[in-house]
Amino acid sequence: MLKVSQVMGVRVYEPKHKDVEDYASLVQKDLGTVGQVHQVVFDPSGKRVAGFLVRRPDVGGMIKRRDAFLALDSFVANDLGLVVANRADGLDEAAIERLGLDWDKCILWRGMDARTSDGKDLGWVSDVEFDPKVGTVQNFLVSDGAIAKSLVGNVVIPKDMLIGYHDGYMVVDSAVAKTALDGGLAARAGEGYARAKQSGKKAAAKAGKTAGDAVEKGAYGLGRMIGKAKKKSVGEQLGRTKGMFGSFVKEYKKASK
Repeated sequence: MLKVSQVMGVRVYEPKHKDVEDYASLVQKDLGTVGQVHQVVFDPSGKRVAGFLVRRPDVGGMIKRRDAFLALDSFVANDLGLVVANRADGLDEAAIERLGLDWDKCILWRGMDARTSDGKDLGWVSDVEFDPKVGTVQNFLVSDGAIAKSLVGNVVIPKDMLIGYHDGYMVVDSAVAKTALDGGLAARAGEGYARAKQSGKKAAAKAGKTAGDAVEKGAYGLGRMIGKAKKKSVGEQLGRTKGMFGSFVKEYKKASK
């Protein structure tokens, strides 16, 4: 399994030449830059990764460009990042049409607030585990905030407990709240948990505002249904990932076996 966080910031390239036999062995001089992954797109069911949103470089360093959509089945992992292997209908509208996606109902889970069906707030979606071959989600990871996360980790929510998206929230089975408590999260953290939870939310909101002044719902204003987001810019990534390209390729290949 691969995590969404492992994909964030990975560079995406296109081959400069038409006839390519081995995409994995292409080097820098053979590639043109598409951009960097900054969000993962889930289909309307919320239980399958459809592809990635790729932030294109600004024109002249000033003019913003619309994000590219890269289908999950249309690239090859290369030591430099991801190389588009299906240029005919692996990107943008052509890929969306080929996959039969209802684009406006596709979902960006990472950063979205999560609550149970009976209205209990759980925190926000900090990560998602999925099968890189077919995109099927295994688990959602929910955190209460940066500080609380460091104390108690994430609440793991199996995909079968997902009910869906509603009004800016991920909605899950009410049994999740009991599972979280039974898991000993609050007990392990003791009295410091409540303080950490509050401090974590404040820190997350501050970090999100600094990163892009884009705080809406969710810790960083990231998660939402695509149809409710601006087409030009869908959000900011949660953090800058350094030195991850080699490790991503290694993990991707291992998870894809």
